[in-house]
Amino acid sequence: MLKITIPDIELYDEKKEEFINLKGQTLCLEHSLVSISKWESKWKKSFLSIDNKTMSDEEMEDYIRFMTLTQNVNPEIYKYIPNSELEKIQNYIDDPMTATTFRDNKRTGPSRKIITAEEIYYQMIALQIPFECQKWHINRLLTLIRVCNELNNPKKMGKNDILRQNKSLNAARRKAMHTKG
Repeated sequence: MLKITIPDIELYDEKKEEFINLKGQTLCLEHSLVSISKWESKWKKSFLSIDNKTMSDEEMEDYIRFMTLTQNVNPEIYKYIPNSELEKIQNYIDDPMTATTFRDNKRTGPSRKIITAEEIYYQMIALQIPFECQKWHINRLLTLIRVCNELNNPKKMGKNDILRQNKSLNAARRKAMHTKG
């Protein structure tokens, strides 16, 4: 969970010609499957397939709103999040949130496959991951899904391993059949 603080803000209403004080607030945020699902429901596109840095201000504001766990937040406050806090949010979104690493990190570039919240929910069901994990940081949940998939699916043999296995099987068959080839 990430906590950010938005300070008190003094605004000027040109229509009423008066100053308005917007009370600051501390927000608790969680970058989770639940947040992504809500965002995708509104924007009708995959959150994970877009670059967060190319999101419109309105899309990012909505995502922060969907990440918010704090109750009774003034909706106007999202328009005035300081850049330093936005940077903290971006760093939090990018954080892997796990010590797990993968030896053959094939994910060096952006994936071309579009992954939606529903696909992640499907994988959770297929792998019998409890639904309470939908509230985890999404990077941690995706790592768990990858770990489950790798442990459930034995690795494919390399070309040299296949050749070595075939040579051994052929030798055993020649010996059993008393032939030379």
